[in-house]
Amino acid sequence: MEIIENRPLQLTIRGTSDEQTRLSEDLQRSRADKMLNSNSTGQRIPVNRFGLTEVYSPTLPTKPNVDVVFVHGLNGNPRNTWTSEATEVFWPAQILPPILEDEKARVLVYGYDADVTSFTDGASKDKIHNHAEHLIAELVANRRIRKAAERPVIWIAHSLGGLVVKRALIYSAEIRGVKTEHLRSIFVSTYGILFLGTPHHGSDIAQWGNRLEWICSVMLPKRVMDSQPQLIDALKTNNETLQNIDRQFIQILNRFHIYFFHEGKPTNLKGTQRFIVDETSASPTVQDVERAVIQADHSHMCKFENENAPGFDLVVEGIQRYAEEAPAKIKRNWDAENKERSTVKQAEAAELYSGMLSTIVPQNASNTETASVKNTPQSDSTSTFEGESSRGREQRALPSTEDQENFDERYIVEDVTHEKEMA
Repeated sequence: MEIIENRPLQLTIRGTSDEQTRLSEDLQRSRADKMLNSNSTGQRIPVNRFGLTEVYSPTLPTKPNVDVVFVHGLNGNPRNTWTSEATEVFWPAQILPPILEDEKARVLVYGYDADVTSFTDGASKDKIHNHAEHLIAELVANRRIRKAAERPVIWIAHSLGGLVVKRALIYSAEIRGVKTEHLRSIFVSTYGILFLGTPHHGSDIAQWGNRLEWICSVMLPKRVMDSQPQLIDALKTNNETLQNIDRQFIQILNRFHIYFFHEGKPTNLKGTQRFIVDETSASPTVQDVERAVIQADHSHMCKFENENAPGFDLVVEGIQRYAEEAPAKIKRNWDAENKERSTVKQAEAAELYSGMLSTIVPQNASNTETASVKNTPQSDSTSTFEGESSRGREQRALPSTEDQENFDERYIVEDVTHEKEMA
């Protein structure tokens, strides 16, 4: 047996059929061992199956200017979804970082249990919402401990992973509570989203169900398709949650820069060539939204083996441009957000303060003035101030303990007592 040519990713082998097969398998395993879990410098990159994994960050003392987050879809994996089957190149870590060097981007991948039940259960078991909550909570925690809560975010989502990203942003946008407002930071910080083959629901509900079934056919092992047909039936019919996500996301879509990508090659489904998520669904015509085709099928449109792979330039240029533009825009977002929060707190303070003052009942109107309620003794509404005399003082109805704690926690009120001199 003789190896007569050896080039990167290409071998010509001369020998028997068995020898060729055996050597080819050995070389593929060797190549996979070297490249899988490795970045461009050969260093191993461990990737968590679930949760967030940082696969690249600028070398200290350089600080990242933007977070780029990858989210896989049905039956996906935080590594395999983005890894070329031919070369084992994990492009978010091995190809993308050098291109984003000037933009100082940090790259993360997110993994979750993306089995078919995540996309079939009804509203009572909304697993997509659970995934969205976990995604937001983890990303917020990851950024806050690094003092980067206001850093811009760019999302790249494949297939049904786009629905998880949509739901996450809907959830983050709806948060207004004082004790959970830190979870709103992802909505405020998100600059752009690149959707790769995500089905965006239209008016054709029946076709929506068919598309989801086709995605299952491509992304799920055949044994699952054969052994659990009831799940596939549920995917076609019980998709109210998925429909609601699209309706809600439309309300906030104009907040972000959006880039739709659709597959340019059909997939072989049981002998039939079919577009899993066609152009109409994956790249709907929406005002001020970018659209492009990737000349690959649904499963491979997110796997770039090198910089010459179909669609690579389109996707990476979009990421790069967003990363360059994002810091200035997100700073304005946070300026507006902080101003709004301050305005709301001031209005709430005025309302609470006014409510407290309205409960004051003068004991001797001719000898008293309105006083601040800060540090009022916590007693019932008939209590009087302690002191040498109650003359020149006020008797007042106090706010409830809950209101007082709320008020004291969020606002500062000057402690001032006014008394008129007695003649």
